Amino acid sequence: MEEFFISLRNILAYNPAEPMLFNTGLFLVLFTAFLLLYHAVKGHRKLKALIVIAFSLYFYYKSSADCVFILAGVCLSDYLLGLWLDRTGRRWLRRLIVGINVAVNLGMLVYFKYINLIGSALASIAGSSFDPLDVILPAGISFFTFRSISYMVDIYRGQLKACRNFLDYAFFLTFFPPLLAGPVVRAKDMLPQIASGGQPSRDMTSEGLFLIMTGLIKKVVVADYISSNFVDRIFDNPLLYSGFENAMGCIGFTIQLYCDFSGYSDMAIGLALLLGYRFKDNFMAPFKSQSPSEFWSRWHISLSTWLRDYLYIPLGGNRRGKARMHMNLITTMAIGGLWHGASWMYVIWGLYNGFLLVAHKILHRIWRLPESLKGTAVVKVANITITFTLMVVGFTIFRAPSMQTVSEIATQIFTNFHLSVAPQFIEGYAMIVLAMFLGLAAHMAPRRWTLSASGAYVTMPVYWQAALLAAALFFVVQARQSEIVPFIYLQY
Repeated sequence: MEEFFISLRNILAYNPAEPMLFNTGLFLVLFTAFLLLYHAVKGHRKLKALIVIAFSLYFYYKSSADCVFILAGVCLSDYLLGLWLDRTGRRWLRRLIVGINVAVNLGMLVYFKYINLIGSALASIAGSSFDPLDVILPAGISFFTFRSISYMVDIYRGQLKACRNFLDYAFFLTFFPPLLAGPVVRAKDMLPQIASGGQPSRDMTSEGLFLIMTGLIKKVVVADYISSNFVDRIFDNPLLYSGFENAMGCIGFTIQLYCDFSGYSDMAIGLALLLGYRFKDNFMAPFKSQSPSEFWSRWHISLSTWLRDYLYIPLGGNRRGKARMHMNLITTMAIGGLWHGASWMYVIWGLYNGFLLVAHKILHRIWRLPESLKGTAVVKVANITITFTLMVVGFTIFRAPSMQTVSEIATQIFTNFHLSVAPQFIEGYAMIVLAMFLGLAAHMAPRRWTLSASGAYVTMPVYWQAALLAAALFFVVQARQSEIVPFIYLQY
């Protein structure tokens, strides 16, 4: 019996090598128990809130150990500063309060994410050496600090009243589905739902289960498979592969990143629906975009709109002339790139996308298609193909460990392409090609197909829903890699 309790303690305790993710068996077991308890106390709002907060904090503890106290501290700080901000009418004091919140949150980001990058850069300028600090990055810190900042700024702008109930605010900031990798849920969207009690309907539950199934399939069956068996090999040593294989590796990573990240978003949205809370869509078929501007209105929508509302517009947006607008776009995208981590590659990726947005706006002003060509299938396909190619180039920079790797990939593609290896590639990587094709085909399918499939699942009898869910879980388990592959965006 003692050995049983020791084993149980080891399973439930923090283990940096085995974080509790949505695609792990431990999460499935614990979430099922939590869900039963959640419904058992549905008539007691405060008790239900306490249970959700406790489970959320434990979920975060399993990912970041003692960093859970940082999250709890941000909750308390936000709550008190929000009340203070709401009660004072002095403009200078209101600005000071928001400044304190922003300074605390950005200070944490700088210390935990960028202190070594800053130190190495300063040491390089000074011509000295720098020993990196042993800093543990709290999981999801970029996401919950952005939620914290938007809460305070919205109060300052008069778009939101400060939350008077500490449990409600702690519920919002610690809520586990979007905690580690988004979406970036805003207080003005979530707090009213928390205040209303979060009662899931049968349709919400069915829709949530459908999203969880699709998210798991995207993540495990497509993203993890092509990553472990192909993409990682290409980026680890591009010179070992032909230009064609390098090009397929870059396309493969773009598909992998989409399936991994949108799969997490699907599961987060689905889990929230099971509890009676609805988030906005975070992805809207971005590879159907016909321009870089459209792409960023469809990809990671919660972050794109956050950067627009809390960075681009405060910088001046498009209100101060074309040149200033272009600089604001580039600055916003560069900061958005740096947000992803302490690497110059992310900054380069952000700058690349900023210049793409500027180039598109300039081109849109100086060059117009003939009326006879506008809206035609040929133009649409051409626009989608060009935009997708540009994004593949960008995500190659995003994935590569250095510009040397990018250079090696480009060299192979432009000097050693060898389309003749395509048949052998398809034969040797048949399952990889199939996974990539299915991931891209499902993405490019008309949205009405997805809505029809979701609607059909929602209206099914419960026993058919359970059977399909069991079949999907069995399929995912069979396709799963030998080791659990973390979600890509957990590191941000």
